[in-house]
Amino acid sequence: MLGAGFGGLELSTMLAEELGDQVEVTLIDRNDSFAFGYSKLDMMFRGVSLESVSLPYSKVVKPGVTLVREEIRSIDAESRSVETDSGTLEGDVMVIALGADYDLEATPGLAEHGTEFYSFAGARDAAGPVASFSSGHAVVGVCGAPFKCPPAPSECALMLSDELTRRGVRGDCEITLTMPLGSPVPPSPETSAALMSEFEARGITFRGGLRPVRLEPGLVIYEDGTELPFDLFLGIPKHRAPDVVIDSGITEHGYVPVEPATLKTKFEGVYAVGDVANAEVPKAGVFAEGAARVVAKRVIAQVTGGDAPPPFDGKASCYIEFGEERIARVDIDFLSGPERTGEFNAPSQELRQEKSDFGSSRRARWFGL
Repeated sequence: MLGAGFGGLELSTMLAEELGDQVEVTLIDRNDSFAFGYSKLDMMFRGVSLESVSLPYSKVVKPGVTLVREEIRSIDAESRSVETDSGTLEGDVMVIALGADYDLEATPGLAEHGTEFYSFAGARDAAGPVASFSSGHAVVGVCGAPFKCPPAPSECALMLSDELTRRGVRGDCEITLTMPLGSPVPPSPETSAALMSEFEARGITFRGGLRPVRLEPGLVIYEDGTELPFDLFLGIPKHRAPDVVIDSGITEHGYVPVEPATLKTKFEGVYAVGDVANAEVPKAGVFAEGAARVVAKRVIAQVTGGDAPPPFDGKASCYIEFGEERIARVDIDFLSGPERTGEFNAPSQELRQEKSDFGSSRRARWFGL
């Protein structure tokens, strides 16, 4: 299992629960710990430290599971083998769940003149510019699609508005959210309408259909020639599969192609789940988790001789920060019906508790915490 994010943690947990020592699961990740993606906004706007939200992989103790904290140097999908810092590992089944990396160089000037907040290091470093911003124009800009957690840029704009209001400087600041997509959450027109209404009430400008091509000092230039001056640019970099996956030759258009129903690649015994895969679902942890469950059930059926599981249905729920400590939820269904749907659940304090329970249940399930 390559990668110990949502997909890797859920798959290894399911195999341990159902098969125990009947299988040997090797879970490989270069990091020492896991953190939920939504913690990045807490780091930017609520003073939360990375250390406080990090869940150490040393806590992952499950029958049949060995967690290897090493860098993956190369992948051979044909032989289902990988080279790591310490040697070669081979398996009967390989699951690639290495997520998506950020390509800052795809938008020249982003690293020099903007502030990216989609990596944990970036979110940590963005807290300073956010705290010192007290007048002028802030642009939250998405540099490419698809990107992880589609609601997150909207959450950032709303939470920035809250932060500036709390400090009494909101009237001195302008906030604009730009993205290549035509609406904040395209699969759910109701969710997009609710966010647009919230933007209007907060004086936040949304401009869809804009993709930055470069940043200059204090200026972002878009593909259609639009130029926006800024005093603070909070950027979501263009995404792509990690270099080691691209170098393996198994990607197309930046991601690993899979059968959406099974998550199988064109290589025998090789699956891909989560942000690294093109599974026709949004790039978000909950979809990686759902896809991993399907793969785990397929492996369990293979070992036990049981029936193959139902296909991946592309269903998941995403929580959305609406500002003012309110949480909404959108229930997405991408694959089970004739059309993609997204049902909106209005912001409430009850959903804030539900989001908290979402995190605590997975901390307990995956880490025993």
